[in-house]
Amino acid sequence: MSGDDLAAALAVRLRDAHRRVATWPGPDDQKARLTRRLIALTDASKHDLHRASVRLERLLADLDAGRLPAGDGDEPDR
Repeated sequence: MSGDDLAAALAVRLRDAHRRVATWPGPDDQKARLTRRLIALTDASKHDLHRASVRLERLLADLDAGRLPAGDGDEPDR
């Protein structure tokens, strides 16, 4: 996948993730925390598309499992 294709795919996934967070059924502080994570991911995508994609996958997996991700902002790789 070319860099442009990866960037386009990541942009769509980030948009969808932002929509999911906007409808997050949890408390406002959890929603704010998730929003900060997505902002950090969006910023990271400007510098490293692959790493941002991996981080987004982790975040989405946590949301799919009903878990609130542990880290805040720009967490280190697991």
